[in-house]
Amino acid sequence: MASSLLLFLLSLLILITSSKSTPTTITIPLSAPSFTKLIVSSKNPWDSLNHLASLSLSRAHHIKSPKTNFSLIKTPLFPRSYGGYSISLNFGTPPQTTKFVMDTGSSLVWFPCTSRYLCSECNFPNIKKTGIPTFLPKLSSSSKLIGCKNPRCSTFFGPEIQSKCQECDSTAQNCTQTCPPYVIQYGSGSTAGLLLSETLDFPEKKTIPDFLVGCSIFSIRQPEGIAGFGRSPESLPSQLGLKKFSYCLVSHAFDDTPTSSDLVLDTGSGSGVNKTAGLSHTPFLKNPIAAFRDYYYVLLRNIVIGDTHVKVPYKFLVPGSDGNGGTIVDSGTTFTFMENPVYELVAKEFEKQMANYTVATEIQNLTGLRPCYNISGEKSVYVPDLIFQFKGGAKMALPLSNYFSFLDSEVICLTIVSDNVVGPGIGGGPAIILGNYQQRNFYVEFDLENEKFGFKQQICA
Repeated sequence: MASSLLLFLLSLLILITSSKSTPTTITIPLSAPSFTKLIVSSKNPWDSLNHLASLSLSRAHHIKSPKTNFSLIKTPLFPRSYGGYSISLNFGTPPQTTKFVMDTGSSLVWFPCTSRYLCSECNFPNIKKTGIPTFLPKLSSSSKLIGCKNPRCSTFFGPEIQSKCQECDSTAQNCTQTCPPYVIQYGSGSTAGLLLSETLDFPEKKTIPDFLVGCSIFSIRQPEGIAGFGRSPESLPSQLGLKKFSYCLVSHAFDDTPTSSDLVLDTGSGSGVNKTAGLSHTPFLKNPIAAFRDYYYVLLRNIVIGDTHVKVPYKFLVPGSDGNGGTIVDSGTTFTFMENPVYELVAKEFEKQMANYTVATEIQNLTGLRPCYNISGEKSVYVPDLIFQFKGGAKMALPLSNYFSFLDSEVICLTIVSDNVVGPGIGGGPAIILGNYQQRNFYVEFDLENEKFGFKQQICA
């Protein structure tokens, strides 16, 4: 039934009316303490926390098995109740404003599209699936469907897609067949639609014509559009020719608070790329397997808990010839994911160093988080430091609130997740996914020109 519904919805795109420079830096506001309290808008907070942990795991499973004339632009980045961060972008002529999840773990930019848009399983906190704002191509004079012979159709799908352009023979000069529908799987859902050429407008900055964007008319568990910031040609950084982009994530309240910070896009025009002082840097790595090349890999050398260096086997730290292993930075994952053998080493080290506190076993079972401790009646609590050490000497010393958080006034939990796969082996894809919860209150910079990741701790709000 789902497949027939999808085909029906895709057929509706035929009704889309067809009609009818290069930027430098763009800044976009992003929205998502001692312990941070995990505030969830739900009558059952344990279910909500289990939901967030499950989303992070689902996202990890997907990543591990993937089927102009301005210099800087700043745009607000807001934390969202579903665990991500979103920005607003203006597409079309005249412009229509749409919200997008800012996602460094995928590349296509797409929005909910047409009045017939349908989102299944989209009952998220503060989001009504029947009220999701959509982009209306028929109201935009610059909206055009991508043709099957358009080079960007092949860029997105690969050269083999031309075999499906059966209505376009080799002598066709004006073939009207459209590029085939796309279906994209994410860790927590999927989306499907057709590719459009549209105008992207940055108010008071620059208008970018002929931007490749997805017009999705059917999605599963995708509450908003997605702005892909990955490493493929269809991503927003690639299409804008960015030299770098950066953000500083405000703390999550999981309640759609209006607090935000800036997402900054830098095309490096004019006097060149702006340099940021005080950053620690580590180089990006390339995964040898094409299926994982969308991700921003970094080499995590050591995990330090207190004074103890956790002895993580090397095969988990660096992508092997099969593409498995290594660490990626992903703004679309909420809680950091670790392959089970790595996670067990980390969790057990915390348990060893915090053995004087009472384990909150029931809360662990309800939320999927571990370890959790009941600290009611404690006048002070000792929690060991957590430091990620990267290639090149860069050290990310996490604030306590970025890895241990209050679930209520009596219980604290480690906000790192894993799955239940037990064994010495390594699963497919990255072994460690650095999520947005651990990136909060760090200024982070993706230097695309010099292929390096930079960061420094600061208050983002």
